Amino acid sequence: MSISTMQSRASTFSRGVICVERGLPAVARAGCCVRPTNTAVHKLGLLAGGLSSNSSCAPRLQQQRPQQQQVAARAASGGAAASSSDSPNMGAVLAAVGVACMGAFAFGYHLGVVNGPLEAIAQELGFAGNQALSGLVVSSTLAGAALGSLTGGSLAESFGRRVSFMLCALPMLAGPLLSAAATTLNVMVAGRFLAGLAIGLSSALVPLYISEVSPTNQRGTLGSLNQLMICLGILAALLVNVALPVTDWRLMFNLAAAPAIILLLGMLGAPESPTYLANKGKRDEAVAVATKLWGRSGASQLGAGGAKAGGGSGGAPNLFSGAYRKGVVMGCILFVFQQFSGINAIVYFSSSVFKQAGIASGALASAAVGATNVAGTLIATGLIEGAGRKQLLTASYLGMAATMALMAAGFGLPALAPYSGTIALGGTLAYILSFAIGAGPVSGLIVPEINKEAVRGNAVSAAMVTHWICNVAIGQNFMAATANYGISAVYAFFGLCSLIAAGYVSANVPETKGKSFDQIQAEMDR
Repeated sequence: MSISTMQSRASTFSRGVICVERGLPAVARAGCCVRPTNTAVHKLGLLAGGLSSNSSCAPRLQQQRPQQQQVAARAASGGAAASSSDSPNMGAVLAAVGVACMGAFAFGYHLGVVNGPLEAIAQELGFAGNQALSGLVVSSTLAGAALGSLTGGSLAESFGRRVSFMLCALPMLAGPLLSAAATTLNVMVAGRFLAGLAIGLSSALVPLYISEVSPTNQRGTLGSLNQLMICLGILAALLVNVALPVTDWRLMFNLAAAPAIILLLGMLGAPESPTYLANKGKRDEAVAVATKLWGRSGASQLGAGGAKAGGGSGGAPNLFSGAYRKGVVMGCILFVFQQFSGINAIVYFSSSVFKQAGIASGALASAAVGATNVAGTLIATGLIEGAGRKQLLTASYLGMAATMALMAAGFGLPALAPYSGTIALGGTLAYILSFAIGAGPVSGLIVPEINKEAVRGNAVSAAMVTHWICNVAIGQNFMAATANYGISAVYAFFGLCSLIAAGYVSANVPETKGKSFDQIQAEMDR
């Protein structure tokens, strides 16, 4: 082999070394970087390259040698640390999600806390026997929640997710303290309304925030924690109902201050949503937060959407325009089905229904309902990234339809009257389990996934407004409907709605598991 050939190959090798040192792909760059091809020739070429002073890249090779030695040392001693920086920082992610979930816990607690002591409250505040005023104590919370969810998206887009959570914590703290101090119906209703305003805000903020701080491959699992914490809140309220005499209802309300305080203080140190920062044109800050949460490679989840969205051109007035309509409408429809499947009728009035069925301890049976809800949601948390959102949601609604049909038959058929208590308890637990594996966690998770970044906050708000309006309608009319038409007919209606929901999900809702927001939007736009 000639000396000139050896020099040429040495030059080629030198360029390849420089490319590797720079972290570049082995392709030509500025006439210098190419991929070396033969290891034996490289070694010979390196020797010859050391004798040659004519190669254009040789001086750069000489300059790079100290750096190469440093890189080799770093690779030997710090490779593991470099690799870990490319992995999600799950400690930071879980801390942020855990603080946000205090809003979900408060949501559940306020929904369940009046289940047991409602009659005692009515007796002490002077409206015992008035079903309309008893319903007002429940529905005032739901009305406040509807208003809170209506403003939650706009608040999140205007002030950011963190500040919005802190603002949400204020009525979340004031509401239950006011109810605990109530001596009249008006004060009780005012406190319940403030608590409702807070849980309405949190119902929009929590799933939105979790979806935006979670790594793509963990978004389903972490997103299901929202529903899990709602269930734990409901269970905590029901257990408090069992543990405390109904006359201690003031203490029950005071306990609700704890999650509000944790949320307020925790958000002081929580990260802002990278997606929000990117949509506001703060790209560098967004990448820094994303890198801290997801690692360097995970920061690519931000995609180009944030930069293109700029300041967020898709405001609330544009929600139902052509570009955004499909995701927004789908999210609202999912929550119509969720509520008209009857879930909150079961949660709010389970004690009364169990008493009608002859079950002695309605509060204890309701606590069993709450425990089943938690167990089912834990199952969903383990399945959601494997089975997928669509499959769980479809199976969930089919199970709810079947169990509602069973309970309708148990309450309506004279031949089953001797077993009505067993059917009521068993059917309710099976219904709650069916709800918890799909319709509960998936509905809140999938709405931020199927909506574009520019309107995501307002789209979640629109879905939650729909949720709370339907919730108010069910809460205000369930007892009257059972009085007028019988509980069997009402349960049959809920079962029919669940069956229609299963068909709608199967035909229209996309599978979102394991997909980035950009991939989901590409599918939604087809």
